[in-house]
Amino acid sequence: MQPAISVLGMGRMGSALAHALLKAGHPTTVWNRTPAKAAPLAAAGAEVAASVRNAVAASEVVIVNVSDYQATQSLLRDKEVAGALEGRLIIELTSGTPDGGREAHGWAQRQGARYLDGAILATPDFIGTEAGTLLVSGPSAVFEEGRNVLGALGGNVQFIGEDPGLANALDSAVLALMWGALFGALQSIAVCRAEAIDLGVLARQWTATAPVVEGLVSDLIKRSAAGRYDADAETLSSVSPHYSAFHHLVDLMEARGLDRTITGGYEAIFRRAIEAGHLHDDFASLSQFMGQPA
Repeated sequence: MQPAISVLGMGRMGSALAHALLKAGHPTTVWNRTPAKAAPLAAAGAEVAASVRNAVAASEVVIVNVSDYQATQSLLRDKEVAGALEGRLIIELTSGTPDGGREAHGWAQRQGARYLDGAILATPDFIGTEAGTLLVSGPSAVFEEGRNVLGALGGNVQFIGEDPGLANALDSAVLALMWGALFGALQSIAVCRAEAIDLGVLARQWTATAPVVEGLVSDLIKRSAAGRYDADAETLSSVSPHYSAFHHLVDLMEARGLDRTITGGYEAIFRRAIEAGHLHDDFASLSQFMGQPA
């Protein structure tokens, strides 16, 4: 028989997690601060707990998906709830910080519970599918214990390492990539609107350009990992042509009165690298200046 699981938090993501567990055959108990949000899960076959303590007591595994780690603490660190955690596996799937995950792991151990920290790299519609990606960190033996449960939530479960903070650290790194693309898109939209370019044209150009951008990002990561910052025969682009083209963008934005918050950050990194003598080095040389304060 599948292990019983309790899910705390019935937002869109928490509800998706509970539905996936039910589909996989796990006896599932759910709890939410607003009971009405748990009603659809009750209709799907889940038990609805009247309290967090009841939810914890009902299952061997407790999955938490609430707004932040502070919210998790307010639920689990209640004296009665904490006393019921001994012997249970806690899987924290709330977004947080690496240090938050490490602290939560230490606290769970002191309660006699086992702990895994996870980050979900998916929207709720991917939960329970082969494409659903979860990053998980914590003791490897505990990960092996929870592997089947995690597998019900997504087909691409990745164990990142023994350090409980690593899942959220990598999550933040991936989100930085995503936000870079999204804020870049917002800037592109602003330029197109200022120059009366139809956004459908921008969409077509993105489709054509995306493979080039993907190749540049992959090369940047590879060269940074190897510390290959000098320009060489395999360099795809050096700092110099990027900096020259960047100034055309800045001039356009100044002429049209567009917000320069983002480009101001680009300018600062460019200048620090160039002042350090990297104008003609590979673009990857800029990575040396992102890992230190301005």
